[in-house]
Formats: sequence, C-alpha cells, structure tokens
Amino acid sequence: MTAIMRRELAAYFASPIGYIFLAVFYIFAGFYFTVTCLLSNSSDMSYVFNSMFTIVLILVPLLTMRLLSEDKRHKTDQALLTAPVSLTGLVLGKYLAAVLVYLLSLAVTLVYATVIAIYAPPGWPQVMGNFIALLLMGMAFISIGLFVSSLTENQLIAAVGSFAIALGLIIMDSVAPTITVPWLRQILSGIGFFGRYSAFTVGKLELSGIVFFLSVSAVFLFLTIRVLDKRRWS
Repeated sequence: MTAIMRRELAAYFASPIGYIFLAVFYIFAGFYFTVTCLLSNSSDMSYVFNSMFTIVLILVPLLTMRLLSEDKRHKTDQALLTAPVSLTGLVLGKYLAAVLVYLLSLAVTLVYATVIAIYAPPGWPQVMGNFIALLLMGMAFISIGLFVSSLTENQLIAAVGSFAIALGLIIMDSVAPTITVPWLRQILSGIGFFGRYSAFTVGKLELSGIVFFLSVSAVFLFLTIRVLDKRRWS
C-alpha cells in the first residue's frame, strides 16, 4: 500500500495535474480570503470556507479522474492487478495519495487563520469545524471519484460522473422534502451531505456526522475493490 501511495504521489507531481490542482485551489482560497477578510478587516473566515465548498466540489473530480482510468487506458491495469499487493492495498494506496494532495491544498486555510490570529481571534472552533467538514466531505468525494474512475478508461467521463454523484448527494437534502412517499423521503434525507456538513461549520463536531462521511468513503472504497476484483478474474 505504501509503495502504491508513493507511486501515485510522484505521478501527481510528475505531471501538471498536482500542480494545477494546488494552484487553482490556492488562487481561489487566496482571492476569497483577501476579499472577505483582509479588505473587509474581518476575522470571520466562514465566508472563505463557504466559497471553497463549491471549489472543492468542482476540483476533486479533476484530482481523482486519472487514478484508475489512466491505468485502464494505458493497459497497465493488469500489471497492477497481478502485482504482489492486495486489491485493498492498491485501492487504499491510490486513495490516500489523493487525500494527501487534497489535505495539502486544504492546509492553506489554517495558514490564513494563523495570519488572522496575529491581529484578532479568528474563532478557532468555527475554523476547525469548517476545516474538518471540508476534509471529511473531500475524503468522501475522493472515494466516489476513485470508484467512478475504476469504471471507465475515459478521464473526462470519470470526472463528470464523480461530479454528478457528489452533486446529487449534496442536493439530496433539498430534494427530500418534495418527495411525498415517507420512507423514500426519509432515505433521501439520511444520505444527504449538506445537512451533516452544515452542522460542522458552526463549530459543532457531531460523531454521527464523522461516522457518516467515513462510512460513505468506506462504502465506495469497498465498491472499487469489488470492481477491480471482478476485472482481475474476467
């Protein structure tokens, strides 16, 4: 698993993808921080995090689109599937590499909070709540992107597919109240992302929310392993 993770991390920065992802993330984060905090003389970073929510939704599929689809397109997937590493180790290695790159991008928000702390308290509970919320949601998005990437060799399809699934899970909270069937409405409300995400943004760390996002990640990682297992024996 460690070898796969190192290989994927090296691949991110051996190509423009890793640099582009970080650069775009930093540019948008810096812009929102400058406009909503520095120019406004405000220590409230909630606007920065709210704005980055949409950026994460758009950028994460670009981070994950190549993870397995590229191997399939270049016909190197069979070499990986027959390598002396378990499918679980293979999937976790690729997943953790993407999570580390994502965490590297997200860490800039803590740098901004530290800068604000020099002049005024930034409201650390709220900052950490937003940071953890974006981290957990990003981890779930990455697992979704990895799963979709395992289904196709086309990176564009992988990116669009993972974006569509992630967007669907986010708007589920808004769609659920319009459903007239009680049991279906309850299911849709239960799998919606936004309501659970919002609880973290006010500095309220709920164990149920943490378990939910980690469970979503685990489910999609499991599905990815099953896809690769089927391909290995086909």
